[in-house]
Amino acid sequence: MTSSSFNPVFSARPQSIFPTMSALARKYDAINLGQGFPDEDGPEEILRMASDAIMEGPNQYAPVEGVPALRKAIAADNKRFYNLDIDPSTETLVVSGATEGLAAAFFGFLEPGDEAVLLAPFYECYAPQIEATGASIRFVDLEPPNWTLDAGALENAITDKTKLIVINTPHNPLGKVMTRDELEIVAEAARKHDLIVVCDEVYEHLIFDGRPHIPLMTLPDMRERCIRIGSAGKTFSLTGFRIGYVSGPASLITAVMKAHQHLAYTSPAPLQLAVAKGFALGDDYYRTFRADMQEKRDFLRAGLARAGFDVLPCDGTYFITVDIRSVGASDDADFCRMITEKAKVAAVPLSAFYHPSQENAPRVYVRFCFCKRIEVLKDATDRLSQYLC
Repeated sequence: MTSSSFNPVFSARPQSIFPTMSALARKYDAINLGQGFPDEDGPEEILRMASDAIMEGPNQYAPVEGVPALRKAIAADNKRFYNLDIDPSTETLVVSGATEGLAAAFFGFLEPGDEAVLLAPFYECYAPQIEATGASIRFVDLEPPNWTLDAGALENAITDKTKLIVINTPHNPLGKVMTRDELEIVAEAARKHDLIVVCDEVYEHLIFDGRPHIPLMTLPDMRERCIRIGSAGKTFSLTGFRIGYVSGPASLITAVMKAHQHLAYTSPAPLQLAVAKGFALGDDYYRTFRADMQEKRDFLRAGLARAGFDVLPCDGTYFITVDIRSVGASDDADFCRMITEKAKVAAVPLSAFYHPSQENAPRVYVRFCFCKRIEVLKDATDRLSQYLC
């Protein structure tokens, strides 16, 4: 059987950039600053709760919507941080990681003939998931180096076939946090054209320099047309748990749930109970979490600058972007392969976060991940300096 027999949405695409670069990092014994996972586990009390819940049981199917304790915790979290009143029984859903939550949203909302608007660059799973529904994509390019959203460009991308917009703030891969003015641009377009907005907010607790996170759902008349997708993996540095969660109006949550039940069906109950405990952690946890990650951002930013890179702004997430023209390079994919092999440091080319059809996508930016121990970041920047300087 040839590859032409397979679904081209997936089979015609190359392997995801993350396992590709991670495999290269292993091959060349390189420090992996490409794939975004912390090198230390999150709070011990969450781990102990997971262990205890597994031993106490039952270890059977959890409800498709999620265990009640976690759904209540999700609603309480929305109220605690954003003053959003969420009904845990009808306006929350537990999913098997944010990626599955995104897939469930796209499959729940879109059908052939629909259009979705993506702001490019975008997290790589968005496009194939949308195209697998039979919908098509309209792209709005964010403009470097600040990756600003232009209201006119967004308006021009919307047609009478458009059903939804996807936003990601804080943004992977850019480290960008959308300003309130930019959120107002999206809100105005959604209200004018009666659109759903899928809000990928998995890095909501990783915003730096004292800036707030503003969910689009909190803007006027946006409560009923937004879903918020969050991630225990990002909030508690437990990416292997694969516990995500969705908040939104009952009608939208029901549509997501009806797709979710045919994708993952449910997620491990003991891990859900452990995450529910995590939501009860005090404000000191979140302050320390942000401060530690901001320290790592600052450390890596300074080290990359010493290595000769022009470092772009980073307001959130655990990713920082550089312009490789500052070190005499001109192709991001080639540069990432070269530094993995020669400098023994792996990174990710930003062009991987554009659609294959976007032939004019910039190829001069590279993303580094800083959710690693300081000594790992030091070793990585020392290697880059030695190789490039």
